[in-house]
Amino acid sequence: MSHYEERLERDLSRIKEQATLLAKRVDDALGTAVRALLSGDDKLAYATVLGDQRINAENRKLDKMCHAFIGVHLPSAGHLRLITAMIHANVALERVGDYAVTIARESVHLAKRPDALIKREVELLAGESRQMFKQAVCGFIDGNAEKAKATMIMADQVERTFDVVFADLVTEGENFSIEDLFAYLGVFNSLERVSDQAKNICEETVFAVTGQSKANKVFRILFLDEDNTLLGPIAETVARKNFPEGGEYRSLGRQAGAMAPEMVNLLQDTGVDLARHQPKAMNLSLRDLADFHVIVSLQGPVKSYVDNIPFHTAALEWDVGGSVAAELPEEQRRERYENLTREIAVQVSNLITTLRGEEAD
Repeated sequence: MSHYEERLERDLSRIKEQATLLAKRVDDALGTAVRALLSGDDKLAYATVLGDQRINAENRKLDKMCHAFIGVHLPSAGHLRLITAMIHANVALERVGDYAVTIARESVHLAKRPDALIKREVELLAGESRQMFKQAVCGFIDGNAEKAKATMIMADQVERTFDVVFADLVTEGENFSIEDLFAYLGVFNSLERVSDQAKNICEETVFAVTGQSKANKVFRILFLDEDNTLLGPIAETVARKNFPEGGEYRSLGRQAGAMAPEMVNLLQDTGVDLARHQPKAMNLSLRDLADFHVIVSLQGPVKSYVDNIPFHTAALEWDVGGSVAAELPEEQRRERYENLTREIAVQVSNLITTLRGEEAD
């Protein structure tokens, strides 16, 4: 190894050591902030707030080291990707430190300490988020893209936990003041955001190691109607046919109806094949519903199907035509199905374009 290569590797090692130190300080801050919240220890909370100044100083130091590395070594290819990823990861670490401060500040202003349920859920959400954060940092420092990819999957679990916790907080609302409710919401949101930053670090790891940029997001969409025999299945089929890479699609009904063979045959003439569709009634828990990014009702308000819409889920209502009268002549019924399919297809296209922009396909 040449003198230049030795110096380059030595400087990289120092940068990684600084990042490891910073990540440990950030994780310690999260731990102390949560302990302060659960124990009511205001001194510990204020120590966390003041300790953020040290974290910010370490952030600035890491940033300077990265820019100095670029100035001295003029890196290319893999080394340039790594330093670019390190700069981005440094931003994520700073934000996680800020979340710890938010939790600590909310703690000292609580009028009432968390009851057993809220305490348990704070511990659960904090545990999941911190575990993901630690794994993300470890994967980044080790340059382990496979570990980073595996860790990213944990983000969905943390998000589902947040949705359940949020619903429980709303249910317990009468036991807390408005100020405390907002404080706990801020705490839960900060803990959930830790997992988002951990996912960002994982994505930077994959980029640094493989050169692969952030993968396109796959959106999970649920279509609802009364009996899952017409509107929802059309939307599901059209979405899967026209935008196979744009999302994952499912349809359910308030109840499970019976498919009319004549309707199925007429729909096939419009390009919608429901020959194998089996109507299904909706029977999903809040945690199951939280898996969906979007819930679309094609008949009536979403809340007539879902009592509690998960925090991270968007609810839409599409005003499309209903059933097609069986007494109409066959040609008129075929035309009605064609118009209905076309209208739903436009709505589906608009939704996917909104979600994915120019990446919609």
